[in-house]
This record gives sequence, C-alpha cells and structure tokens, in this order.
Amino acid sequence: MEIILMEKVVNLGQLGDIVKVKDGFARNFLIPQGKAKRATSANRAEFDARRAELERQQAEVLKQAQERAAKLEGLTVTIAQKAGVDGRLFGSVTTGDIVDALAAQGFPAVKTEVRLPDGPFKTVGDHTLTLSLHTDVTVSLTVQVTGAA
Repeated sequence: MEIILMEKVVNLGQLGDIVKVKDGFARNFLIPQGKAKRATSANRAEFDARRAELERQQAEVLKQAQERAAKLEGLTVTIAQKAGVDGRLFGSVTTGDIVDALAAQGFPAVKTEVRLPDGPFKTVGDHTLTLSLHTDVTVSLTVQVTGAA
C-alpha cells in the first residue's frame, strides 16, 4: 500500500515522503496513529495544501524535544529496590520504575521513551540508559540503583 507520511518515521522516511509499506503496517499502526494517510490523489492534494503547516508543527515538536533534552542531559536518577547481600535485586528496575522516578524529580516522561538496551536492571549500581524524546533527539541518563533493606 502506498502512503503519505504525515511525520518523520524511523527507518521509513521523512514528512511528505510517499512510501510503499505492507498493508497491515499501514492499516494497523501508521494510519490509526496519524503518522500516515493513504496516497490517494485527494490526500496528496490535501497534503500539498497543508505542507507548510505540517512542517511548522513538526519543527515545534522537535524544538520542544530539544528543550526537554537540555534539561535532562546528565541527570542522575536514584531508585531504591530490595536487594540481597550479593547486590542482586529481588525483582528488577523496569521502564515504569524509571518513569515514576523521573516524574518524582519533576521530569515527566512516557514509558515508550525509555530505552533499556540490555533489558531491566537486575543489579545494584550505576546503569546508563537513553531516552528517545523524538526521532532525532536522544538523551543519556544515569540510573543509580541502591539496595534497600
């Protein structure tokens, strides 16, 4: 199915690109999320008429993500979890725990923004993760996991 991208999509294209994707990906994800529209002649004409407005909106979203990144850069988040004497946690630190800790420090985030490259943290210590605030903006954070009794 041919679609018109209404915003930048990672590994697919930029705003306004007309790309061919599998039908299910378009119908079940891109179109319902508002990331794309079918590439009909009517939709192409509508997109051409609204292109400047859409580019301005995307620029604003990028600017807000860059401002959030400037505030979050180099931040250290401390999370206390129950741990054994060997430093292994009774459970793990997940994206939900990290989002809650960021919100407690006044930095709201969404679970889908948190990227844990090696999965949830299962040991006490300092761990590095990335927040993907926008397709072009990522921030590195340090999560300090401490053992609680």
